[in-house]
Amino acid sequence: MRIAVVTGASSGIGREFALQIPRLYRNLDELWVMARRTELLEELKKQISIPVRIFDGDMQRDYIFERLQKELERRDAHIRMLVNAAGYGKTGVFAEIASKEQLGMVALNCHSLTKISQICLPYLSNGSRIVNIASSAAFAPQPGFAVYAATKSYVYSLSQALRTELSPRGIIVTVVCPGPVDTDFFRRSGKLPNPFKDSVKASPECVVRRALLDSVKKRRVSVYGPAMKCARIATKVVPDGLTADLLGRLNRIH
Repeated sequence: MRIAVVTGASSGIGREFALQIPRLYRNLDELWVMARRTELLEELKKQISIPVRIFDGDMQRDYIFERLQKELERRDAHIRMLVNAAGYGKTGVFAEIASKEQLGMVALNCHSLTKISQICLPYLSNGSRIVNIASSAAFAPQPGFAVYAATKSYVYSLSQALRTELSPRGIIVTVVCPGPVDTDFFRRSGKLPNPFKDSVKASPECVVRRALLDSVKKRRVSVYGPAMKCARIATKVVPDGLTADLLGRLNRIH
C-alpha cells in the first residue's frame, strides 16, 4: 500500500500539505493524517479525492505512536512521503512563560517529530521523501521566541544530518523554513510586536506549493519568498550575538 503521512494535518501548513499531496502523488492508495482535533480531520477527509485514514490523538502521548506502528505493519505500508508539520510556539520572555508551555514545545516540536521519523523510517525506500517543517526562526536566536526558535533549530539540524545519512538509500529529506504564515499559529502563540512580521506574512498555499516543488527537485532547504531568503543569507553573515540583540530590539525584549 502506497501512502503519505502528514502530522499536524487539522489546520495550517499541515492541512495544506494534506490537500496538495494527492495532486503530486497521483498513485497513492491512502493518505494518513494525524492531529488532535477529530472533527477537523473529518472535515478535511471530505475534501480529499483519495481514501484518508485518520489518526486522532495527542502526539505527546504514546498511544498514537503505537497505533501508527501497528497500522504500518498490518497494512504493509510503503511511505512515499512523510510530512512532519505538527508543532506550536509561544511568544514572550523565557522567564515569564509557564514551564508546561516551554516543555510542551520541546515535546511536540522535537520529541514527537523524532519519534514519528523513527517509526516511519523502515517503511521508506528509494524515492521516498521526508519533509520537516522548521521555520525561519531556526536560522538565529530569537529573544521573545526563544524556545520555539531553539526547537526549530533542532529540526533544521536534524533534517540536514538525516539528508546525508539517508542519501545512500535514495530517501530525500527537505527542511521547510517559512517566515510568518497566515494561519491560526499566532492565535495560540501570541503576536510579537515586531512590525516586520505582518509585512512578510505568506499564504499556506504558496508555502506548501514551494515546499513540494523543492522536495521534487531534491533540495535540502525550502524557503519561500525573497524576504526570508535574504534573512537566511543575513544570518549566515551576521554573528549570532548581534542578530539576537537586533531581534530583541525588534521584538521589544528588554
